[in-house]
Parts: sequence; structure tokens; C-alpha cells
Amino acid sequence: MLRICAVLLGALLLTTLWLGPKATAQANCEWYAKMALKQQQENEQRKCGFTGPEWRFDLTAHMEWCRGVAPDVWKKQAQLRNQQLEDCAKR
Repeated sequence: MLRICAVLLGALLLTTLWLGPKATAQANCEWYAKMALKQQQENEQRKCGFTGPEWRFDLTAHMEWCRGVAPDVWKKQAQLRNQQLEDCAKR
């Protein structure tokens, strides 16, 4: 019985370790996609005129794109949109 418990505990630990990064990546991409929508809303409100796939109201598309790139890539994209919006606000 002790051996079975140890095996089950080990399996649970491995599963948790395996799902941990995936769960974190999922949460990061959810944040990224929601931020992209907020940035697009600001783009429209300020009439900045930015267009392209990074400037659309499509949560699913932003999530899928984020999942397919490294964290540095989606972070850079979010920062770029933010900089563009800041530049637009100065006009």
C-alpha cells in the first residue's frame, strides 16, 4: 500500500510539474490577448488608425498567436503596441 501511495504521489507530482508551465503559459497568453483587445480599443478611441493582425478585436486569434511564439516575442509585441499608442497620444 505504501508503495502504491508513493507511486501515485510521484505521478501527481510529475503531472503538476508538467502542467505547471502550461498553465502559466495559458495565463500569460490570456493576459496578452486581453491586453491586445484593450490596446485595439484605445487605437479606435484615439483614432490612431493602426491596422494589421496585431490590431484586431479577435481574442482567439491573439491567444493562438501567443501560444505559437516564445514569451519574449509576445512581450515585445505588446510593448510595441503600447509604444505606438503612446506616440499616437502625443499627436
